[in-house]
Amino acid sequence: MNDEDFFRNKVVIVTGASSGIGRSAALFFARLQANVVLASRNREKLEALQDEIVLRGGQALAVQTDIRSLADTDSMAGEAISRWGKIDILIANAGEYVQDVSGQVDLGAYERSMAVNFMGTVNAIKAVLTRMRRAGKGHIVILNSLDAKKGIVGDGPYVAAKAALDGFGDVLRQELKAEGIRVLSIYPARVDTPMVENIKVPWISPKIAPEQVVKAMARGIRKNKALVVVPRSYFLLGSLNSMFPKLADWAYRILKIEGEKIGDGK
Repeated sequence: MNDEDFFRNKVVIVTGASSGIGRSAALFFARLQANVVLASRNREKLEALQDEIVLRGGQALAVQTDIRSLADTDSMAGEAISRWGKIDILIANAGEYVQDVSGQVDLGAYERSMAVNFMGTVNAIKAVLTRMRRAGKGHIVILNSLDAKKGIVGDGPYVAAKAALDGFGDVLRQELKAEGIRVLSIYPARVDTPMVENIKVPWISPKIAPEQVVKAMARGIRKNKALVVVPRSYFLLGSLNSMFPKLADWAYRILKIEGEKIGDGK
């Protein structure tokens, strides 16, 4: 079965759909004739994307959603059910790149990152889970990051939230398997999105295209994968850090993996 046959008429919720990986995922699944629910805080961008998908012959529903609010995510899931009667796939993608370069453990930065990058994903999953359990099937995709496997200097708040998601996804996958609900965690390297547009990265760690992540995601869903690393060549990074953390620290420092901020972005 090819991608189009597999995803045709599936109801796919994409959080963070207004830009980056989320936007690419929405366009990708809409091209495969899935019914796509577009969720993010940016109503204007969502509605523009909805119009773009409909003009191309696809089906889309824009729902302004703040994933930090369980009431918002629950309402969004309810609208998906009202429109199409089911939820097949959740792409829990929305997030924010929150750094702390102060060296003082900025508590506000950690709280903000956990609220969006961890609890936001948990809220989205909580909202769809009751519906998926009722149907006895579904697929939850958690967009994580290689930062969860090996932290980058200055990225403490972001890494902490993604590491929490790493553990949460691992447990959730085991708990839901018997109920027919699959959980896939995606670990991309840096992706060429607005989130990191102000960071110049070293040659050894180039930014990858969002579409590369989305294609790997689609393969992972079809094959019921538990974990997907993009690019695949980075797969051993987590193991290296677990076995030889000081060596991994040295390599990151020498290669300046943290990159260099450019322009006036934050």
